[in-house]
Amino acid sequence: MAPQTGPSEKGTRSIPAFPQLFTWEEIRTRNGREQGQEQWLVVDRKVYDVSTFSKRHPGGSRVISHYAGQDATDAFVAFHNDKSLVKKYLKSLLIGELAPDQPSFESNKKKSLLEDFRELRCTIEKMGLLRPNYFFFFLIFLHLLVLDAASWLVVWYFGISLVPFLAGMVFFTTAQIQMGWFQHDLGHCSVFRKPRWNHLLQTVVINMLKGLPASWWNHLHNQHHAKPNCFRKDPDLNMHPLLFSLGRTLSVELGKQKKKFMPYNYQHKYFILLAPLALIPFFQLSIFYFAIKRKKWLDLILIVAFNVRICLMYVPLMGFKNFMVYYWLSRYFESTWFIWVTQMNHIPMNIDYDKNKDWVSTQLHATCNVKQSVFNDWFTGHLNFQIEHHLFPTMPRHNYWKVAPLVKSLCDKHGIEYKTKTLLTAFIDILHSLKDSGDHWLEAYLYG
Repeated sequence: MAPQTGPSEKGTRSIPAFPQLFTWEEIRTRNGREQGQEQWLVVDRKVYDVSTFSKRHPGGSRVISHYAGQDATDAFVAFHNDKSLVKKYLKSLLIGELAPDQPSFESNKKKSLLEDFRELRCTIEKMGLLRPNYFFFFLIFLHLLVLDAASWLVVWYFGISLVPFLAGMVFFTTAQIQMGWFQHDLGHCSVFRKPRWNHLLQTVVINMLKGLPASWWNHLHNQHHAKPNCFRKDPDLNMHPLLFSLGRTLSVELGKQKKKFMPYNYQHKYFILLAPLALIPFFQLSIFYFAIKRKKWLDLILIVAFNVRICLMYVPLMGFKNFMVYYWLSRYFESTWFIWVTQMNHIPMNIDYDKNKDWVSTQLHATCNVKQSVFNDWFTGHLNFQIEHHLFPTMPRHNYWKVAPLVKSLCDKHGIEYKTKTLLTAFIDILHSLKDSGDHWLEAYLYG
């Protein structure tokens, strides 16, 4: 029966005069695939219809759709700093709430774990661990600007003989990767308290200094955080099955289907060269496709402006051919750096379809950490604390080490493995994992 509604202004969703009550079973069917493709989700026992709103969602249409038919409470809290403001926008989407006889947690989720995690979240908020240190991020920004300037100054002053040419490439590659880590902070709104300032500086860094659209990055990366290592929901797994076969479940499935796009049983060998090489054209093609398809004209203008600026800076110093070598070799090394750092925490972990696990289990089963050191922190942009970053994506990275012992205690209490490795072991585990997945695919392909 449809809910009774009160008067509403034109263009505004009518709000029930009395809350309509729903069961978890009813909500599960509103997952975007059943019941006329309706999309409902739950936040703090309130039921929201996001079927049409998902297209206008500031964080991207897909990220909110990935929680259709599920409880999104912990994801909502994790992604939004100013929850009181965001909830004002949710009012127009409210269609009811869970019936009194319905539990606050879905039946497949561990109540005690989520209660302890939410208590931990309150603790870190009281400790001020979600507040940024502006001086820290000022130094991060300053050092990447110095690296970027050095890449040009070395070539301008010393010419293009082998040593300054290579030195310039090292500076350029390092500047670009560090810009990537910094814009990542900004995309998560962890540098400034106001989202507007984060988004503004992110546009400066990623669009104007890196030549990538901020909207494209956020669209993909928010999905990754919402459902890490969940096939068809985490864009980082889009390399499966065209280039690589990932995870035991997906690899066996692919083998039984007798599909072979690549010799996956050798993927641990060709990953080293092919993965960073494939990432370059993927990024370059997808950013223009994304900007044009979604009519992100400002992003498109800034991308073109970046390429024009880079050419004007370097071509007069070294000529077009030398610049092409300089630029694309730097991009290849940057891509290699990016691939190994971002995949060391995820590829060796569990990869499967979305099982609608609780927030903590979803993140811990898909992520692992790398031991802390000054070098590891800088080299990875603090992604060596991937567990903490995934549990609290808006937390400034300089506070990860402070919350890590608390997270580990939570994991120990509830019997969840908290994996920490050396940097070298994490890199090697990527190849071991790819070999295992390739072997599972081959066995299923031949005998499944």
